[in-house]
Amino acid sequence: MLETLIVLVAYQWFGEMVSHALSLPIPGPVLGMLFLFLTLMTRRGIPHFLGENVPKLMAWLGLLFVPAGVGVIQYLDLLERAFWPLTITLLVALFATHLATAGSLKLLLARHRLRRLRKLGGKA
Repeated sequence: MLETLIVLVAYQWFGEMVSHALSLPIPGPVLGMLFLFLTLMTRRGIPHFLGENVPKLMAWLGLLFVPAGVGVIQYLDLLERAFWPLTITLLVALFATHLATAGSLKLLLARHRLRRLRKLGGKA
């Protein structure tokens, strides 16, 4: 478990360093997870200690919502003033996400059917 925590914190730290060094608008932890993803893609697999321990850590992920909830309460007056712009933005983002997901699924299913037809056509 300690090895898993060290790896995850190291990637987060590296993401923070890159984000600050390049003055990027992307949060360090997001960059860190991107770097971890790229590392795992390059390795073409998940190390045993990560595969075993990350699900255990994810069980406690809900605790991360406590600071976010405190932040929402702290800026409640600002959120009230920007209620309609936030609501409209969230709704547009929701529909855009649904459309992108549906479009991706449609394209991937069509590609899968085409491959299946080619495979069946080649055997006949």
